[in-house]
Amino acid sequence: GVAPPGLAVIQVGEDPASSVYVRNKRKACEEVGMKSFNYDLDESTTQKELIELVESLNSNAEVNGILIQLPLPTHINETIVIETIKPSKDVDGFHLYNVGGLILGKGDSFPPCTPYGVVKMLESENIDVEGQNVVVVGASNIVGKPMALMLMAKDATVAICHAKTRDLAQFTILADILVV
Repeated sequence: GVAPPGLAVIQVGEDPASSVYVRNKRKACEEVGMKSFNYDLDESTTQKELIELVESLNSNAEVNGILIQLPLPTHINETIVIETIKPSKDVDGFHLYNVGGLILGKGDSFPPCTPYGVVKMLESENIDVEGQNVVVVGASNIVGKPMALMLMAKDATVAICHAKTRDLAQFTILADILVV
């Protein structure tokens, strides 16, 4: 038979919120029959060591996806580490190649999971976003910006609001769909 897909989850340090999140991801893998590769690294792990681990996972055929739990300790450059992940294994969709795919509307990249979940929820409720005024509150690279791009790809009219937005209430009143 075909081998089950494998997800490598890397956590550096013991941030309590990250630990809960990682534990849930590993449990979800188990529940759906995926193979989980777990890497719990010490806070003192160097950037070089982390990059070497990612490179070894990139070339491991049993690993189909690599997920690095953020935030990383301050002595590690997150951007450099994320750019080391092979784009086809970047399940968070954070690699520049995958971000570019999102902007261009190319379907071969992993979309960030939270906005993808919102799109799936709208679809499951048969809510057509085409031509709708959608207001996205939050402009993060992880949720807000990708959310806006995914909705624009479905022909919604999108406004992104953030901490510096004046009169947020005015935007929310004009929204057909509000994503918070």
